[in-house]
Parts: sequence; structure tokens; C-alpha cells
Amino acid sequence: MLQVPYPLVRRRVLPHVPVVAAAAIVSLISLLPVGFVVWIAIQTGSETASALIFRPRVGELLINTFLLLAFTIPLSIALSVTLAWLTERTDLAGARLWAWLAVAPLAVPAFVHSYAWVSLLPGLHGLFGGVLVSTLAYFPFLYLPVSAQLRRLDPAIEDAAASLGHGPWRVFFHAVLPQLRLAICGGSLLIGLHLLAEYGLYVMIRFDTFTTAIVDQFQSAFNGPAANMLGGVLVICCFALLGLEALARGNERYARVGSGAPRLPVQQRLGWLALPALALCAFTALLALGVPFVTLGRWLILGGSEVWRLGPLGAAFGQTIVYALAGAALTTLMTVPMAWLSVRAPGRVQRIMEACHYYVGSLPGVVVALALVTITVRVALPLYQTMATLLLAYALLFLPRSLVGLRASIAQVPVELEQAAMALGRTPLRAVLQITMRLAAPGVAASMALVGLGITNELTATLMLAPNGTRTLATEFWALTSEIDYVSAAPYALLMVLMSLPVTLLLYTQSKRMAGR
Repeated sequence: MLQVPYPLVRRRVLPHVPVVAAAAIVSLISLLPVGFVVWIAIQTGSETASALIFRPRVGELLINTFLLLAFTIPLSIALSVTLAWLTERTDLAGARLWAWLAVAPLAVPAFVHSYAWVSLLPGLHGLFGGVLVSTLAYFPFLYLPVSAQLRRLDPAIEDAAASLGHGPWRVFFHAVLPQLRLAICGGSLLIGLHLLAEYGLYVMIRFDTFTTAIVDQFQSAFNGPAANMLGGVLVICCFALLGLEALARGNERYARVGSGAPRLPVQQRLGWLALPALALCAFTALLALGVPFVTLGRWLILGGSEVWRLGPLGAAFGQTIVYALAGAALTTLMTVPMAWLSVRAPGRVQRIMEACHYYVGSLPGVVVALALVTITVRVALPLYQTMATLLLAYALLFLPRSLVGLRASIAQVPVELEQAAMALGRTPLRAVLQITMRLAAPGVAASMALVGLGITNELTATLMLAPNGTRTLATEFWALTSEIDYVSAAPYALLMVLMSLPVTLLLYTQSKRMAGR
């Protein structure tokens, strides 16, 4: 029997202890928002809580939320699947260009979309306006996974369906569409969570949602019980959406056994549908990109050189960069232990902690901000409206973005390199930092860029938690649009879009690379 020296066993096991402890601390911190909701409900009392929850206003918000989800998600699915099929599986002229234009709306923050449309059509408001702008702002979240899945599908399944006598339409609906279920469910969940969390878009469209009601209640009554109970109902809506997505996803198997003979699918000829297909792609790009850019250009031309006030604009740009870099760095540091554990030492406890990291990303920013406001005011008043509290809110909101990228990057580094470094005398921490993290640096940088993009465009938590005097691009844009000064707001919107474009391009190229094209 092989005897393993005690020091070697000690070196292999003990490095997990501090990493587990660090990951556990982050997991506990991520539970703060839900703990806050439960604690406030208990403190409020059953009678008061029932009176605040079961009232006409909450019913009105629930109906608005249901209608918004019921119209926006199916429209986004139909538009995204159609565009993905046209750009990936047909002989559409300029398919690469249309594919990029289908992703590019992600570079325009949702509240900038609404700013553009309200500027163009001042009478656009209510449910119709909310559904229209939401679909145009968020459908790329569905287009990306659906188009990537279409690239990976085995065309032999379609060939088999066609050989049985099925026409192109039946082949699509019976052989292709069922294989897109996971991508559609995942993208729909992401859109649904954004709809529940969005604030700026619906304020400008004048459509009431739970998030707009919570912020209004917070600003008028400073974190009163009504705002807290609305936050609790919003959390329940988020969890209900997660449950519905799990039911719709099902447990079917989508992977095939064996690698098969990989080949590119045959491009479908559009024939007489070529012109309508081009018209659809052009019309979508016009609505999702043309309207924002034309509106921005119009306001910038009307404002002339005077609209470029370099002092305030430079200060807002500088603070945005500082918060984006600091928030991205903090989020990365908080997720490194969990990312390393999930790859190097997976287990039941690790999966539970990883779920804690993910769930907080499904919560609206207003709930996270409300929790941190209450905790700092009641327990740690010196931290109220400080940079530290705002950065913690950013980290909690964007933990999933960071964790996904870090985990994938660490998984690509062989564990044998860490073991060899420790065998040569390096401590476990030095081995991870000098070997693993250095080799995973490109993925870490991409993950930080995604988090920084989210922070750059984040509005709700920044409005509620930012220290006095904070001026980011998003908050300055919001302050000016609230005063109906659309001309002065245009440069701030343009800078946010220009900062987001490189990261959007990165998402698109990574999607194509993962699909092997």
C-alpha cells in the first residue's frame, strides 16, 4: 500500500480552509438583501405588513408587471429567434453586419433608449411605450444565446427530419426550435429580471412598476415600511420568475453521444423572402439603433459647442471611471475564492455557496440598495452614503457576471501547475496568484470589463446610495433629463454608449468563438 507523507497531505488539504472561509463570508454577505426583507417583515408585524401588501396599489403594480412580462418576453423571443435564424441559417445578404447590429443595442443603456423615444415621440407612455422600448433594449439578451446555439446544432437532425418528408417550416418547428429551449429560457429569464429591476426606462415612459414605486416611496418617506413591503413583493416576483424558468426549461437531454462528423449546416435559400428578411433586419436596426443615435445627434447639433461643458462632463466621466474600476476590482476579489473552489474543489457545500453568489444577481438593484440603506442607518450609520457602501452594492449586483468569467478562466489553467509550484516551495496563495491568476489574466480582464460596464450604466443603486456630491455619467444624465434638459443630457448619454460599445463587441466575438466560428 502506498504511504503518502503527512506533510504532502497537509499541503494538499489545508489550502482550502482559508479559501472556503473567504467564500463563505461573501456568501453570507450576499444573503443580506433577503435577510433584510424577512427581518423587516417580522419587525413590521403581520397586521401592518398585510395592510401594506394587500392593497389596491400593489394589485395595480402586479397587473402592470404581469402585462409587461406577458407582452415583452414573447415579442423578444419571436424577434430574436427570427433574426438569429436569418443571420445564422440563411443566405441573407450581409448576415455578419446584421448579426452585429442585432447585438449592438446592448451598448445603449435602457434609460437612454427611453430618452431617445420620448424625445422623438413625447406622447409615448404607458404599457405600449414600455413594451416597445423594453423589447428594443433587451432583445439582444435573447439573440446572443439563440444565435450561439444555432451555430452548435447538429444539422444531421434537420436532415433526418427532412428525409421523413417534412417541409422547411415543420423541420424548424419540430427539429430545430425544441433544441433552442435552453437558450430561449435562459435569455427570457435574463430579460424578465431586467424588466423587474429597471427604473429609468419606465419613469421616462411614465409606466408604474414595483421599482419605480419603491424609489418614489423611498424618496418621499425615506425608507418607510411601504417601500420595504413593496421590496418584499418584488423579491417574491423574482423568485417566481426563476421557478417558472426552471419549469419551462424541463429536464430533457440535449447533448448527443459521440462527437459525430462536424460540418456546417446548409444555408437555406430565402428566395422571394429575401427582401422581407432584409426589411425586417433593417427596420429592427433602425428602431433599436437608429432612433437613439439620430436623437442624440439631433440634440448635440441643437446644443452646438456650448453643450460640451468640459468641466462637469470631465468630472462625471472621471468619477464614473473611478467607480467602475474600483467596483470591478472589489467584485473580482470577492469572487476569486468561490471561482477557485468551484473548479478545484467542487462539492455540496461549495455548490450551496455558489448558489448564494448567483441568486443575489437576480435581485433588483433597488432591493439591494434598500437593504444597505436600512442596515447602515440602523446598525452602521457612519457607512451611510459612503463610497464603501456603494461599492459593496455594485459587488453584490454583479457577482454573477464576475463569477462566470473567472470560473471559466480558472478552469482552463491545469491544476498540475499549481501543484508543481507548491512542490517547489511556493505557498498555496502565492501559487494561485503567480501561476493560476496570471495565466487566467485575459479572462479576468474580460470579466472585470463586463462588471465595469454594468457599473457605468447602473442608476438605481447609485441614486440611493451615492455620497453627496457624486456625479457619474448616469446620475448627471438622469438629473438633466428630470429637468427636461435633453440637450445638456445628450453628451452624457453619448459617452455612456461609447464606453459600452467595446464591451458589447467583446461579448459578440466571445459568443462566436465559443461556438467555434
